[in-house]
Amino acid sequence: MFTQKRLTEAYKQAKEMYFDDQSRIVFMSDAHRGDGSTSDEFLKSRNLFAHALNEYYENNYTFFEVGDGEELLEYPHMEHIKNAHVDTYKVIKKFFDKGRYIRIFGNHDIYLDNPKYVRKNLYINYDEYNEEFFDFLKGIQPLESVVLKHRMTSQELFVIHGHQGDAPNDQFWFFTMLSIKYFWRFFHRVGIKNPASPVKNVSKRHKIERNYSKWIEKHRRVLICGHTHRFKFPKNKEIPYFNTGCGIYPASITALELTEGMIRLVRWKEKVDENGNLRIRRETMRGPEPIENFDTRKPKEVIEYLSELKLQRTKEQREERASFREDDMSKN
Repeated sequence: MFTQKRLTEAYKQAKEMYFDDQSRIVFMSDAHRGDGSTSDEFLKSRNLFAHALNEYYENNYTFFEVGDGEELLEYPHMEHIKNAHVDTYKVIKKFFDKGRYIRIFGNHDIYLDNPKYVRKNLYINYDEYNEEFFDFLKGIQPLESVVLKHRMTSQELFVIHGHQGDAPNDQFWFFTMLSIKYFWRFFHRVGIKNPASPVKNVSKRHKIERNYSKWIEKHRRVLICGHTHRFKFPKNKEIPYFNTGCGIYPASITALELTEGMIRLVRWKEKVDENGNLRIRRETMRGPEPIENFDTRKPKEVIEYLSELKLQRTKEQREERASFREDDMSKN
């Protein structure tokens, strides 16, 4: 009940943005960046995260951070988090300066719903080496939700963190914050996790996802979210529910990519090559699939026809680019 109501409210109030088949977008969530102490779960994946962001920046992606970027319930001092993960925030600032950083708040960084908090903690930053303040994400406006609308087909992608309607993390988030800050925070330092969290509570997580599914079936919209830390890419004929996964898996991070009108789920992980060198690799886990495949507003026959056209068009574009490269090489 609450999830349906809260998701609908967030959908109606969402900021509308547009995309097309030339857009390049990456969705990542649940990094839970902390203060660099032993209980900071982001420490083990910060190099993966920074490397992936640099790759996305160089390849002209827009970065949607879909909630819980910072672990503000456990570490309330934002300046400590920024100082602990300088490399990550350097890349985020590059995205922001180019107008390619969209920030959505979740339940663990819900303070970003407060404009005063945002002005104080994100507009400026402090350079400890030069001992001076500088403009950081000045003017940023974190959002609860975004509706991405295709310029040609009008297909909508509803992007939200996903805690809406999850009572302990939504309506009663303040009491959850108190329990984390003054109780579970200390257990967390020795590896004991909060059993009420959807990350550890499988039955709760599945209940949340069933509520997502009900909303999608009723409103016939693609839903992209995080929150549960369980990546999701719908298989054939499943409802269009996508989940970014998270940035704090033991040895990897996951993301959703939307490029050339195609969506895919990817994983960045450390791997040892044949020479014993540790390298970061990107793997496709699901997809790519034409985003039209998940447009539930259209009859199945229309979706299949559009999908075939897009796959053919993408193949022709790749062959054309390959022929250009061969021509350039022959000239040289």
